[in-house]
Amino acid sequence: MTRQQFLTNADLDVKTLEFWIEQHWLIPTETTTEMSFSDKDVARAHFIRDLKGDFGVNDEGIDVILHLVDQLHGLRRALAELTRGMPESSR
Repeated sequence: MTRQQFLTNADLDVKTLEFWIEQHWLIPTETTTEMSFSDKDVARAHFIRDLKGDFGVNDEGIDVILHLVDQLHGLRRALAELTRGMPESSR
C-alpha cells in the first residue's frame, strides 16, 4: 500500500511516521519512486501506538519491546523450519 493509504489505515500523521521510520520501528519497502507498506506494517503501527498510548511505554522501551518481539518471531520461524524437517513420530 502507498504511504497515504498506510497513514490512513494506521491512523498516523506524517511526522509520527517519519520518526518511527527513523527509529527503525517501521521499515517500509522502498521502490524507486516511493515507500510501500504492508498489512504487517499496519499491525505493527497499531502495536506501537497501543504500547505508547495504552501502556505508557517510552521510546527506549519501544526499542526493547520491538527487538524482543522480532527475536521471538525469528525463533518461531526457525522452530517451524526445524520441525518441518523432522519425521512425524519425532514431533
